[in-house]
Amino acid sequence: MNVIRSNSFQLDWIAVIIFTTLVIFGYFNILSASTSGEFTSYLDITKPYGKQLMFMIGSLILITVILTVDAKFYERFASILYLGSIFSLIGLFVFGKQINGATSWYDFGGLTLQPSEFAKFATALALAKYISDLQTNIKERRDQIRAGILVGLPAILILLQNDAGSTIVFGSLFFVFYREGIPQYYLLFGVFLTILGISTLKFSAIATNSVIAVLLLFYQFFIKRKKKKFRGTIAILLCSICLSFGVEWAYTKVLQKHQQDRIGLWLRLEKDPEKLQAMKRNISYNLNESEKAIRSGGTFGKGFMDGTRTKGKFVPEQHTDYIFSTVGEEWGFFGSSMVVILFVLLILRIVYLAEQHKSQFSRVYGYGVASILFAHFLINIGMVMGLIPTIGIPLPFFSYGGSGLWAFTILVFIFLKLDSNRLNVW
Repeated sequence: MNVIRSNSFQLDWIAVIIFTTLVIFGYFNILSASTSGEFTSYLDITKPYGKQLMFMIGSLILITVILTVDAKFYERFASILYLGSIFSLIGLFVFGKQINGATSWYDFGGLTLQPSEFAKFATALALAKYISDLQTNIKERRDQIRAGILVGLPAILILLQNDAGSTIVFGSLFFVFYREGIPQYYLLFGVFLTILGISTLKFSAIATNSVIAVLLLFYQFFIKRKKKKFRGTIAILLCSICLSFGVEWAYTKVLQKHQQDRIGLWLRLEKDPEKLQAMKRNISYNLNESEKAIRSGGTFGKGFMDGTRTKGKFVPEQHTDYIFSTVGEEWGFFGSSMVVILFVLLILRIVYLAEQHKSQFSRVYGYGVASILFAHFLINIGMVMGLIPTIGIPLPFFSYGGSGLWAFTILVFIFLKLDSNRLNVW
């Protein structure tokens, strides 16, 4: 006998609990980072913590709407949502408001929205829709190019708005392609390009390609042991030369001065000790203060709302991109580790659930969700700890802002709705 069970309470509660824990803990860190002894009321909407509470209530409304809508809606209207996001990004060039050098916001009478945050889940949906189409074979070059255009179009529009951080996140969707079966040499090429780029900036294009030429000759004569048929070796060397000089050109001609300085500090490109110290004091002031705040937290932290560097406002705009420094100072190594563990568990849980799906659309979207969360989590925490160059990108569920919280909520709960549909028993 067929049995139909309502999916109203068929959500994956492990993911829901982790999500809720991160949002609530994030709120209390915003509360601490945006006060300095003048706290009056949680509902004070003139303060970031009061606004964030309103954004959290808005998230509850979004969750209710997402779970109420039929799961098939997200696949059926994925293309419409994607086109809507593209038009919203284009509209910024005419109606956008510039904040911190990036024209990435619409201003609705004091309420600002950042379309690039919402474009991430829309792109993940569109990519899932395209890859799961019966006529699509992602192993074929033609379909790879089309899927690449789907991801590349919003990324380019966001880059033109001077928001390099959000642009980089779209690159994380490569993991979706890899899971669905694109050739492994794409991954190898990505690793090679990363190493080549770093080596070029650190040692110059000539030095880098000299080493590559020696390694290729060694491979040709001592491993492959062929003194003829140099075509492949020469092709690789020429490709390497073009790419490395292209990296140098992009670094000097495309990147803005502050972006060059951030990468230069990360790679220690400046050799003059005095200039290096001056750059650290000016360019990486936020990073230095963030690192000091994290170190001062010790093992168990100074306690909630007792962080002296947080209260002293040593880290500018600490409640946004540098919110993790508040975690480090007030909750210490133990609390920071718990946050990292929760993020890892949520991402792994989403990957696990995605693998359970027979629907390719749901699986691909699930991997898209995991990839976007992983990119934000890795880049933000790596930036705050000085492990990667400074990139303006929020920490999901922690950084202050309605656009970020709402977009991540939509991103996660669309997948949980799709997953709840899988859990129906017929």
